[in-house]
Amino acid sequence: MDRDAAAARLEELKELINKHNYYYHVLDNPRISDSQFDLYMKDLLQLEKLFPDLMTYDSPSKRIGGTAISAFKQAKHPVPMLSLDNIFSENELKEFYLRLKKALNVDEVVWVGEPKIDGLAVSLYYEDGVFKRGATRGDGITGEDITHNLYTIWSLPLQLKEKITAEIRGEVFIPREEFLELNRLRNGRGLQPFSNPRNAAAGSLRQLDPKIAAERSLDLFVFSLIHTSLTKPLPSHWDTLQYLRELGFKVNKHVSLLRGLEQAVEFCSYIDSKREELPYEIDGVVLKVNEISKQEKLGYTSRVPRWAAAFKFSSEEGITRVKDIEVNVGRTGAVTPVAILEPVLLAGSVVKRASLHNEDVLREKGVMIGDEVVVHKAGDVIPEIVKVLREKRTGHEQSFYMPSACPSCGKDLKRLSGEAALRCLNPACEAQLIEKIIHFASRKAMDISGLGESAARQLYESGLVKDVGDLYYLRKEELVKLERMGEKSANNLLIALEQSKQNSLYKLLVGLGIRFVGERVAQILAAHFKSLPRMAEASVEEMNALVEIGPVIAASVRDFFQQPETSEILQKLEKAEVAFYDESDHAIKEGTLKEYNFVLTGTLSGHTRQEAKALIESKGGKVVNSVSKNTDYLLAGENPGSKLEKAREMGIKILSEEDFNELII
Repeated sequence: MDRDAAAARLEELKELINKHNYYYHVLDNPRISDSQFDLYMKDLLQLEKLFPDLMTYDSPSKRIGGTAISAFKQAKHPVPMLSLDNIFSENELKEFYLRLKKALNVDEVVWVGEPKIDGLAVSLYYEDGVFKRGATRGDGITGEDITHNLYTIWSLPLQLKEKITAEIRGEVFIPREEFLELNRLRNGRGLQPFSNPRNAAAGSLRQLDPKIAAERSLDLFVFSLIHTSLTKPLPSHWDTLQYLRELGFKVNKHVSLLRGLEQAVEFCSYIDSKREELPYEIDGVVLKVNEISKQEKLGYTSRVPRWAAAFKFSSEEGITRVKDIEVNVGRTGAVTPVAILEPVLLAGSVVKRASLHNEDVLREKGVMIGDEVVVHKAGDVIPEIVKVLREKRTGHEQSFYMPSACPSCGKDLKRLSGEAALRCLNPACEAQLIEKIIHFASRKAMDISGLGESAARQLYESGLVKDVGDLYYLRKEELVKLERMGEKSANNLLIALEQSKQNSLYKLLVGLGIRFVGERVAQILAAHFKSLPRMAEASVEEMNALVEIGPVIAASVRDFFQQPETSEILQKLEKAEVAFYDESDHAIKEGTLKEYNFVLTGTLSGHTRQEAKALIESKGGKVVNSVSKNTDYLLAGENPGSKLEKAREMGIKILSEEDFNELII
């Protein structure tokens, strides 16, 4: 066969394989036998072997697993992948519904219910209809590029039915039967079985060798269209789901359009009743306001959309015994009682500890050492003691009392006004300092591989590290003397420390452990101030003026930077050349919109609000909520509100969407 004939046959085979793959894996309605499908694949592989230059980016041959990679690359999300607020009862669902009605000023909320798949969230990027890249959620801002493993998912279309450029989000999972078979194989090979399908899916997507992922029968449901080259945006989430189906994606067949509270409650109850019958694991129902314009009106908090929530089903419960109660000293000095449990299997993992939060919770629950207790995982994640089985007490149980002195440093514990937790206020407390090192190195902070609890404790107790600033002055000859720290481990830790110097500013902020400053608040502060020195100089009033930053957070940040020990740590970090400036600062300085403030109003035809905001910020501009004398531009879409009139009265320049598109080129 000559090259031209081979090219034509390859195109024919690709079309046949993609068509019948869609029938089998998406529609669950095969049109040909497995053996015929295998013949098509065999022919395609043989032709690509003879003519390797004819292999295309969207070839079905990529599904069997390509070349292994050496490490995962980072992938930044154009629009953050936020989490959802959880709802655990019908009363909480009713409260959420009433908040939506009030905020939207409507008599009835129309929303979409979707089974909440217990898998791993992914973002998929298509260019001109061809799959190009996929990433994990990561910290919501930056994930890991897992394209090589996503190719192995047969329900993921490599070529869409329309040549659009888009970002699609979904959930990767392993069906129940495939999970059981996977564990049977692992047991047969003498390997540790996976504890649950979610862990198996996550572990599969984080393999460097895609051939391993190809063996594990990963599947995919999609539920969101973020970026799109469509000239006219889809008006509702329901329309979006139907369009995703038309493109060739697998959308859960149980999604439902719901009107009002009663239908939402009924849908949640129905899906819960079907939970064990479904061929995949779910842990709840996601409820989303249907109309996109209403979603945009509701907007977002610092971490979640206001227009969606996850109704979580009752988690699995188990009965076990409290062997002991210990207290932990956290990095902020909070002293927390923790129940040490006889091991119990819950929701696919073994639980040995459960936080009792504070003394008030301990007394309210009435937990004693030796008690039999009912334990569940709150939201299928956090182990929690639900109740004490008092009727099973024998009289040998022992009461537990919180200590008056810190178990680490011996200083008196205090309960601050308005707080439930006891605190150690000694800044030199060993337990706090070790916890701060652990937190600094954690994945959501500076992500320093190889610096876990054991290593952090050794570094502190050996005198090599007294605060996080000392980490960047470690030497290999010092590290190799530590227990279980060989030359390779020492080298890897030093490499990880060196790489962490270039982290985003917000990750450094998270790592510094400022009270009340989590990922989202750190991102807001970093995006506004652009540098640590500028932030350190900011007043409480300036920080409090930022959207989503309240007076408590502002005061905490200001207090942190005024502490003498903070100044000492920052000097060490700066001398070690840890990045104190936003990683995108150089691009922003060159941005065409630097120093300009924008206000958005109305519905845009070519962008969502989030996309427009991301575009403005990528050019160095800033989006604020209200029109003021500091506003430079008002971007007005269809059906603008009162902001347009106010902008006209103040003489602020008003941009149409066409003007905006020209401005951001």
